[in-house]
Formats: sequence, C-alpha cells, structure tokens
Amino acid sequence: MPALFDLQLAHLVLAVHLGVIVFNVAGLIVVPLGAWRRWRWVRGCVWRAAHLLSMAVVAAQAALGRACFLTLWQSALMQDAGQRGYTAGLIQTWIDHLIFWNLPLAVFTVIYLAVGAYTLALWWWVPPRCRRVRAQPSSKANAASSTSGQSP
Repeated sequence: MPALFDLQLAHLVLAVHLGVIVFNVAGLIVVPLGAWRRWRWVRGCVWRAAHLLSMAVVAAQAALGRACFLTLWQSALMQDAGQRGYTAGLIQTWIDHLIFWNLPLAVFTVIYLAVGAYTLALWWWVPPRCRRVRAQPSSKANAASSTSGQSP
C-alpha cells in the first residue's frame, strides 16, 4: 500500500481507538452517576453489554500481557508509512508523554484488571434492564383455557 494511505488508515485506527477509550471511560462514570441521578437510559441493556464486552477485551489483553490490538495495528500501519510506531500501549505511551514516567506494563495490567472488575461490579450495583420477550400463548391454548371448566 502507498505510504500516504497507510498513514491515513493509521489515523483512522487512532480515531476509532480514541472513540473506544472515550466510550469505556464515559461508561465507568455515567453508569454510577446515572444510577444516583435516576437516569433510566444508563440501565440500557445493549449499550451496557457493549461496554462490558469492550472492557472485558481490554482486561483480557492486559491479563495476557498483550498490547491492545488497535495499538498494534496502528503502529504497524505507521511503520509501513515510514514513521515510528508505538513501542508500548497507546495509553501507556500517552501517560509516558504526559507525566514522563516510564511505568512497567505490570502497572497498567493491574489498572486494567481493576477497571474490568469495577465494570463487572457495575452490573450488580446498577443492573441493566434487559427486556425479556414473553412467549405468547398459542391460539389453541387460549381457546382451551377459555373453555375449560365450562359444560358443553
């Protein structure tokens, strides 16, 4: 692929990655806040399941000692475009740049696992409201129940 295309694709992956990060962090904040403020939408089943799944992927990658697959993909695209890719995870790289601390991967693993456990705990503290589809009785069952106990 041409270098410019690789670089543009790397930027797209970065934008998606940032969106995932915002989604994950926002979910950790708005769920307990929304429960306290009695916002009904924070108990929505689909977005809560998506949030739990996203956080589970983050925690699983950390537990396995792997960088996020989006970070790896973006880094490979940047290198293909002739730029320097990331040598550590995206969040770790940002924190290194922001506060100039070179924290070991184990620190981030503990943080990601703790945040994953917190996300899972939110399912019990602020349970989502998932609509259950109730089985509708068949027309034969309705007819039988309406005629039961009646004499012919």
